[in-house]
Amino acid sequence: MNTLSIDVTSSGVARVEMARPQVFNAFDEAMIGELDAAYARLAADPQVRVIVLAGQGKAFSAGADLAWMQRASAATPAWNLDDARRFAAMLDRVAACPQPTIARVHGVALGGGVGLVCACDLAVASEDAKFAVSEARFGILPSVIGPYLTNAVGKRQAKRLALTATRIGAAEARELGLVQQVVAPDALDAAVDALAAELLQNGPCAQAEIKALFGRLEVGAITAEVRELTAQTISRVRLGDEAREALPPSSRSARRRGRRGRHEACTRHAVAGVRDRRGHHGAGIAQVAAQAGHPVQLHDARDGAALAALRR
Repeated sequence: MNTLSIDVTSSGVARVEMARPQVFNAFDEAMIGELDAAYARLAADPQVRVIVLAGQGKAFSAGADLAWMQRASAATPAWNLDDARRFAAMLDRVAACPQPTIARVHGVALGGGVGLVCACDLAVASEDAKFAVSEARFGILPSVIGPYLTNAVGKRQAKRLALTATRIGAAEARELGLVQQVVAPDALDAAVDALAAELLQNGPCAQAEIKALFGRLEVGAITAEVRELTAQTISRVRLGDEAREALPPSSRSARRRGRRGRHEACTRHAVAGVRDRRGHHGAGIAQVAAQAGHPVQLHDARDGAALAALRR
């Protein structure tokens, strides 16, 4: 790859570094394509347990490359739509990855760089890091990253950051929920390593299931459909090999499978689960509720097709 550097440790921690330090890891079509391909490959690798996203040089990411933006401004509407769809698909790939993901943030995270931070599950920042949702300064808006930003900090704060394009420090980013941990610059790598080590202590299937389930849940009313989804999920997961092997020896199932096989199987299941919420591979809550006989208000044509198939 030309814009990324990827390394996987023997313990299963993958480090994906954006490798365009000369432009502060600003991304263009090439990096977007390589990030999409890298996360697709790592998501399917049963040896990978945690993925860390970082930037080489002085910054995490300055967002969109100016040359890329200039090309977009001179291109056709069709080219712009295809280009935006590729960017949206890449962020979805990062967010839908079944393994826990960590953003290691130093220097600046601007525009789309903030979107990458928000697409990761966890974010650790150097105390001198700066953040800005800066698109409005260039006459555009944070459209593709908007849903991830809103999920991370809430709608009101997301609007403030987008409308003002103000630059905030790491301490405020932590208060807003943009990052969860802030450390001294010389302690950043140790903090990321400690967080990765903590994640490695937990079951990979359980973590994939957590991401799949939480990806389907919305803040709001706990409906019959949501209750059914959560009940079906825990009843299925606690009968799995990983859960049984975590019990005391006398309670374990006599039948065992290797950890790699368990991770591979649960990864395949959870990839589908995480993507259910985004309408890619199923009907999500609608499908579970339909199987249980609960009425559902469908908002996506793909959910409707899936439910129709269940009824046949």
